[in-house]
Amino acid sequence: MAKLDKLKARLLQKPKDFRYEELETLLLGLGYEEKNTGKTAGSRRLFINIQTKSIIRLHKPHPSSILKTYVILDVINILTKEELL
Repeated sequence: MAKLDKLKARLLQKPKDFRYEELETLLLGLGYEEKNTGKTAGSRRLFINIQTKSIIRLHKPHPSSILKTYVILDVINILTKEELL
């Protein structure tokens, strides 16, 4: 099983310890690019899929890199609509 497939399966399990770095790897592997949202963006992150024009906006968690459950659910919803999961 490829790394992306493992990350997809893990995301769909809605784990309580899914890390931002795992999500970033998954999104980049699915064709998303992280865009710089400006000098004062702080922890806000923007991922755009160039082919589908799909946009995912989220806050990079800190000090821990574990994502909140609502972020995981939002990402699952978007990726499912885009038929990437």
